[in-house]
Amino acid sequence: MVNEDLLADGENRDAYDDLMVSIEAKAHRLNLLIAVCDDASFRDEIIAQYEAELQPEIRCYRVTLARGEPSLRAAVAQLVEREEYLQQHNPAVITVTGAEQLYFLKLGNERSEQEIFFGYLQWTREGLREFPFAIVLWVTNQILGDLRKKAPDFWSWRNGVFRFVSRRKNTISGRDIEAIRFAFSDDEISGFDDENDYLLPIEDLQGFIQDLEQRGVKDATLATLYFSLGDIYRKRLNRGEFQDYQQEQDLGIKYLSKAVELQKELGLDQDLATSLNNLALLYRSQGKYSEAEHLYIEALALTRKLLGEEHPDVAQSLNNLAVLYRYQGRYSEAEPLYSQALALYRKLLGEEHTEVAHSLNNLARLYQSQGRYSEAEPLYIQALVLYRKLLEDEHPDVAVSLNNLAALYDSQGRYSEGEPLHIQALALWRKLLGEEHPNVAISLNNLAVLYQSQGRYSEAEPLYIQALVLYHKLFGEEHPDVATSLNNLAGLYKSQGRYSEAESLYIQALALSRKLLGEEHPDVAQSLNNLAALYRSQGRYSEAEPLYIQALAMRRKLLGEEHPDVAQSLNNLAALYFFQGRYSKAEPLYIQALALWRKLLGEENLSVAQSFNNLATLYHYQGRYSEAESFYIQALALTRKLLGEEHLSVALSRRSLALLYDSQGRYSEAEPLYIQALDILERILGANHPDTVTMRENLAELRDRLSSEQ
Repeated sequence: MVNEDLLADGENRDAYDDLMVSIEAKAHRLNLLIAVCDDASFRDEIIAQYEAELQPEIRCYRVTLARGEPSLRAAVAQLVEREEYLQQHNPAVITVTGAEQLYFLKLGNERSEQEIFFGYLQWTREGLREFPFAIVLWVTNQILGDLRKKAPDFWSWRNGVFRFVSRRKNTISGRDIEAIRFAFSDDEISGFDDENDYLLPIEDLQGFIQDLEQRGVKDATLATLYFSLGDIYRKRLNRGEFQDYQQEQDLGIKYLSKAVELQKELGLDQDLATSLNNLALLYRSQGKYSEAEHLYIEALALTRKLLGEEHPDVAQSLNNLAVLYRYQGRYSEAEPLYSQALALYRKLLGEEHTEVAHSLNNLARLYQSQGRYSEAEPLYIQALVLYRKLLEDEHPDVAVSLNNLAALYDSQGRYSEGEPLHIQALALWRKLLGEEHPNVAISLNNLAVLYQSQGRYSEAEPLYIQALVLYHKLFGEEHPDVATSLNNLAGLYKSQGRYSEAESLYIQALALSRKLLGEEHPDVAQSLNNLAALYRSQGRYSEAEPLYIQALAMRRKLLGEEHPDVAQSLNNLAALYFFQGRYSKAEPLYIQALALWRKLLGEENLSVAQSFNNLATLYHYQGRYSEAESFYIQALALTRKLLGEEHLSVALSRRSLALLYDSQGRYSEAEPLYIQALDILERILGANHPDTVTMRENLAELRDRLSSEQ
């Protein structure tokens, strides 16, 4: 049976079907077939697929070319010598791999491994006549480009070429090679083909570097090669071209670290600043923030030393460090850096420049993270206006700006203002970048989040699924964005009470994050937290508790004691204890979370309001009504101030205070709060939403009690 997911792409489906027809048509006589794929793991899946379909009618065999003697005929002949079935000329297909491992570069030899391979192929035709089988030779696009020119006789005998498309590559593109062409002799690069975009196997560059190392070379050329290879790995991760995410992330760090070390030794300060920044980026993506901080600070100091205080590169370096601090929740340290970068760009480049717009966006995003929505909004709007003026309406930066402003409105519950911006951003991404681009997936996800927040689950689900499918197609099964997308879809299912579906996705996301990012990473902590929240919703408290504790410990270790995520973890664990009736354990955790949010985010923040509400609910259940009332009132006042009257959180805050008054028999005080909350819910969620129905029932029951008293 065909794995439809494996061949979901129409082009790959057609190539596979054509390959199967060609194999089956001539499995009893010599049949030279060339299959092309740059992703070794995808290639192996295709091979396994067609072998499963062909057997037992057509037996399947595999051989790998020997690097020392990459002769197709020799590899097939050795197989036939071992297999009596083949000696009897029975129907068979022989799959040949290993060509992708052959070096394109000569690496000090008279001929490269690929040149030797092509030489054998050119004189193979007559030698293969004795093998009446289908032979599928797997090559890469780079090898295919040279095969036609360097083995034309073999090429003329082919019975078909079957190209399988994959985003993942084993080769380096021409645009990445251009910066290091100077490092190769004319003889070494004589085979470069400017018409072939992906031309140099990445293993060749590794081999070239190793050859230089073995010869004791320590010069600026080697430093440039270290940097280029490390940065190529970083770009491959961003583009989704990697073969193994974690391995290539580690290799990127390895080679950029070597670049830094050698550039310091040789005094190549200008190049060193760039290497430090790019190495810091990789550490940041791994959640290794302390390593990244050290590098960013070093890069900033070096850039200032080389270029002075007033230079665009200094502004960029300030911005990089600020982004790291924002990730760490160190908002008070991030803000002055963002402000300095913005002021510097304005002074050097003028008010109307894209870097100024980028800086406005960055500062606005910081304010949004802090819940300072009224300060964030004008900055986002200024950035959007500036992008439109400088770049016209149809530009990727305009789409980013639309998305940022929409996300701000979402945070404030201004859904009717956010939705059209999300839709505009999605349409713009599709127009500019096509249907298959990571930014389209991000935009689909953002619109889905909006719909989920409004309880429009049937509209959110297909968007989440589209985003997940797109990430799979762009990056393969194993990528951090796939894990995030699984988490998002699971969150929707949790909201709908579809717990078994949510659990499966949360577990997949957690396993994937651990595999890609290691056991200790902020994304792993988030995944643990998500799964724990699901178990808490199901009343599976004994399973939830160790996950919450792991997440809290991990966040403390990775992010330090003072980070918003640590406060969130304290709050989550407290909520679990509250649901278990373990009030004495819940209270100190709620108090710690509140104190931390106040310190990090200030008094006027939604997290502080939520913390007030949580403590109030705890005191309510303990019968500590006067303490509960005080916190409920503070929570309501703060939520109204931050979000305005027309917001779901305001409605729920009114309901909480109403429930307290209701439980105390203070019905006349509870009734107007219920009415106001119901009015908001009906306008925002509609009359039939479960929360609206519950609120209506609360009001009806209260009125029954009121009437019975009269």
